[in-house]
Amino acid sequence: MVENILTGWNFMRWLRLGLGLFVTVQAVQLHDALAGLVAAFFLFQAVTNTGCCGVGGCSIPSSKSNNKESREVDYEEIKSPRE
Repeated sequence: MVENILTGWNFMRWLRLGLGLFVTVQAVQLHDALAGLVAAFFLFQAVTNTGCCGVGGCSIPSSKSNNKESREVDYEEIKSPRE
């Protein structure tokens, strides 16, 4: 868990952290509990590296499949009829 918190910091994670800190300051200044909950939500997402879809839920897998079989593809040329 500690490794997950300390590694993998990308733009979206930094953005969530910044937004969470900004909303936290605003919530404290305005004494707003709802803003505090929103800030906690963004800070939780930044620390745990989760988003709307979970950890990497919306991303494309980075590893290639180990399928070493090669299939031969047949191509057929299609010509338009001449008039």
